[in-house]
Amino acid sequence: MSDHSWLTEFPDMSRRELLGIRKALDGTYRDFSRAYGDQIEAFFDPLLSFLIWFENLLLHTPWWLILGFISALVYFLSRSWKLSLGVTVSLLAIGYFGMWEDTMRTLSIITVCTFLSIAIGVPIGILMARSNRAQSLITPLLDIMQTMPAFVYLIPVVMLLGIGKIPGLIAVIIYAIPPVIRLTNLGIRLVPQETLEAATAYGATPTQRLFGVQLPLAMPTIMAGINQTIMMALAMVVIASMIGVKGLGQPVLKSITNQYFTLGLLNGLAIVALAIMFDRVSQSYAKRAQRHLGDNQNG
Repeated sequence: MSDHSWLTEFPDMSRRELLGIRKALDGTYRDFSRAYGDQIEAFFDPLLSFLIWFENLLLHTPWWLILGFISALVYFLSRSWKLSLGVTVSLLAIGYFGMWEDTMRTLSIITVCTFLSIAIGVPIGILMARSNRAQSLITPLLDIMQTMPAFVYLIPVVMLLGIGKIPGLIAVIIYAIPPVIRLTNLGIRLVPQETLEAATAYGATPTQRLFGVQLPLAMPTIMAGINQTIMMALAMVVIASMIGVKGLGQPVLKSITNQYFTLGLLNGLAIVALAIMFDRVSQSYAKRAQRHLGDNQNG
């Protein structure tokens, strides 16, 4: 037998073994989805009900009331009338071109995804900051989540839950949550050790140090993570539309399949407008919070 004969046999053997492993994994996941799919769907029913309620609230509330509320909220967070005026003009343009309802649908799911990402991601980031072991275990998972192609997230979620709002929401959160986790961890770890030692000397408990010292000082970094999470969630909107998530993504997908250039361009610009609004408002709020924190420290 030639010295290199194993080179021709090995690929066939490895392919057969790989095919057997893939079939076993596929069968296991199918059995799991059949056995526990209904229970998992029932677990997400309250979230689905809230999503439907929030979307209907935005759709059925008069447009001028939503416009006024958003403009006032932007001014409250940023203290910039120029930014508030820019948001108002952008939303008026969106309504003028007939994209108001799709924009409200997108706004509803992005808002819920962002708050869920913060609620899940910040505690995980705190855990990573307080435990090197947790950081070593969670960091590879975040690396996988950030490098995995976005379409891949849809496969297990759709197989388990079908198509609709909840699968889309889960896929968006998985795709968008890594930045807020990473930057929460980074922000807390960057708090000067001398500051923590001073807080300890004054008798602060670990919980008091966390909420009174570490989180306030880390807030600019955490806000940067929240900003990136919002941007990634908006980037996932078009892909999530493939599994039934209504909003600005579906007209873009329709324009791709039917070559409607103007439809895709306008809805794409509406997504860009939302992204810029979220980005500018979150950055302005972070800068204002940082200035307020600096004034308190100087005082």
